[in-house]
Amino acid sequence: MPTKITLIVDNPANPDEFENAYAEVRQAAESLPKLRRLESAKVWPKEDGTPTPAYRTLDLYFDSYEDASTAVKTPAAAALFGGLAGTQVTFMGLFSDIEQP
Repeated sequence: MPTKITLIVDNPANPDEFENAYAEVRQAAESLPKLRRLESAKVWPKEDGTPTPAYRTLDLYFDSYEDASTAVKTPAAAALFGGLAGTQVTFMGLFSDIEQP
């Protein structure tokens, strides 16, 4: 079954520094083996302008759970997760099955 890994990144202390580092994070994500699609998004603030608990999301799509599980054990994944950790933000990763209509 198609599988998606969603990374949810919290608000960085310095958004400009984070964005500079994020370019390398995204590049590492693009090199994950068997990656089928990547979606990167910046989260809108709340209607009153205050930040949400998330600053960015990164969705990584694979043909199967096995492909996704294998991909997160690679040097590209180490660069991806290490790059995020190096920005001093916390992040959470979720694996999910993609349900087809």
